[in-house]
Amino acid sequence: MIAHVVVLVLSIVFVNLGMWQLRRLEERRLANTVGESRFEAEPVDAALLVSAAGSDLDSLSHHRALATGTFVPESEVLIRSQVYREVAGFDVITPLLIEDGSAVLVNRGWVPLEMDEVPVAAAAPPAGVVTVEGWLAPTQIRKALGPSDPEGGQLMALNRVDIDRIQEQVPFPLLPMYLVAMGEQGSELPVPLAPPTFHDEGSHLAYAIQWFSFLVIGLVGYGFLIRKSLRSSG
Repeated sequence: MIAHVVVLVLSIVFVNLGMWQLRRLEERRLANTVGESRFEAEPVDAALLVSAAGSDLDSLSHHRALATGTFVPESEVLIRSQVYREVAGFDVITPLLIEDGSAVLVNRGWVPLEMDEVPVAAAAPPAGVVTVEGWLAPTQIRKALGPSDPEGGQLMALNRVDIDRIQEQVPFPLLPMYLVAMGEQGSELPVPLAPPTFHDEGSHLAYAIQWFSFLVIGLVGYGFLIRKSLRSSG
């Protein structure tokens, strides 16, 4: 009797875990579809998108955007632990001052480790008024065990694109999303980031199959045990 209960409980657990992974798969597929549609849409002015989104900034992730203004290399920062073609380096984040006096942070791309002082002279932004096209990304949040950046003071390098932390050291208000500049990856620095892809579905289907396989194996195995027990008693 106890064995029946154990098998029943485990069967319910395996079914629920399998169904949970299938739900996660559907969520991932939906997120991929939404992200791809945003990225393929015509770019819109970044400030207008942020204003229209209000508090729903998550709806802007991966949305193509444009920003016109003047780069401020004096307020540039570097983001540590970035890799391009297996070479360690930094991402260069430069504010772009726009017409209304605010600015949007622009991830202009990757530079090697030896370029560890800002402004990065060997990868200077264009002077004068420019229009930058890219996709919007949210401020990056520190993970539970991730490194932290010191509070206060002027930092040249940070561990993540933390818009609030960068705001502490620039004299103009920053948009709450930053812009990842688009461009061809070549020999010029900084090297633009590769555009996002939306085809990775993760391991949810494999995990779902695994849990359902455990269910089938358990039920078949238990069936054989019952059959063997009945033959022995007969």
